[in-house]
Amino acid sequence: MDKAMLVGAPVIGLNDSGGARIQEGVDSLGGYAEVFQRNVNASGVVPQLSLIMGPCAGGAVYSPAITDFTFMVENSSYMFVTGPDVVKTVTHETVTSEFLGGAKVHTSRSGVAHNSYSNDFDALQQTRRLFSFLPLSNTAGVPRRSTYDDPERADAMLDTIVPLDPNAAYDMRVVISRLVDEGDFFEIAPKFAPNILVGFARFNGRTVGVVANQPKDLAGCLDNNASVKGARFVRFCDAFNIPLLTLVDVPGFLPGTDQEHNGIIRNGAKLIYAYAEATVPKVTVITRKAYGGAYDVMSSKHLRGDANFAWPTGEIAVMGASGAVQIIFRGKNAEAETNNYERTFANPLRAAQRGFVDQIIEPRTTRSVICNEFEILSSKKLDNPWKKHGNIPL
Repeated sequence: MDKAMLVGAPVIGLNDSGGARIQEGVDSLGGYAEVFQRNVNASGVVPQLSLIMGPCAGGAVYSPAITDFTFMVENSSYMFVTGPDVVKTVTHETVTSEFLGGAKVHTSRSGVAHNSYSNDFDALQQTRRLFSFLPLSNTAGVPRRSTYDDPERADAMLDTIVPLDPNAAYDMRVVISRLVDEGDFFEIAPKFAPNILVGFARFNGRTVGVVANQPKDLAGCLDNNASVKGARFVRFCDAFNIPLLTLVDVPGFLPGTDQEHNGIIRNGAKLIYAYAEATVPKVTVITRKAYGGAYDVMSSKHLRGDANFAWPTGEIAVMGASGAVQIIFRGKNAEAETNNYERTFANPLRAAQRGFVDQIIEPRTTRSVICNEFEILSSKKLDNPWKKHGNIPL
């Protein structure tokens, strides 16, 4: 790990460990801490990826937790701080290794792992694929490779992908696949917080990090898990100078006591912090809804977004028409006032007039616009004020 940082090479850890060797006592614990310290030193310097290919228990789990991405092998890999025997002794709860810390748990519920694969071979192959998108270090340039996909390619299908009914869902993965080079999108953590999509793609051969709301899940609302997932991905891209594309269709933060009690204010602030802190090129496309504080959070112009576009279907407002009319007019002349509100706010014109949206574009031209903007922004230079480090609301 020391040499990897010295020469600027990624670190891949293959984990199959039962934990600290009890017979060695504090020596084994000291060995763990030495690895943890190097994980922290290497964070943001070289990409770090962990493959869990067997048991990973006790202190051994914290090294993968510090690394950038963690993959697991289904039905043969487990991660837990305390195993089933200890859990039974302390809490009298009988659990299996799979239920306590298997691949399904960590990829869909805890978010500790970013994906799982059916066997070791698939895990290794996907690791290779992921690293094809990543730079070798924070001083190496973003990878670029030749592509046969025309950067000026238009796609008429995008003109009709957003339903006429503002409450109808559509699949943002389809939008991403139609925009990126050769439809190649490497999604990170697809089973965890599926209401936000994050992953790597290429535009005109250059790696780009993609963050997108997913209207098919929770209508694309931001919740606790989605905020944390998005914030961590944005910070990774910023650390390694990977440009960011944000596709926005968000009706707001998910309401409810469960979200409030679990810290949606603090967790939502993480995503704000990540976007506001990022100095990489940031391009944003609003495909439909951009309501309330979630509009600000999703790489808006106010958080130093470099280029912000909207489709004609874009709606940028404090909230949806029915809710706004109910609050403002207390139900009086509801139908007329709703129609008036929709005419005024259910379009991107007002935001464009104020310069918060740079251009309203035809959906079919989106790929061309994105490629051109990233080409222009490739020489962007922006520095944050000097500080030892910021205090992100963890």
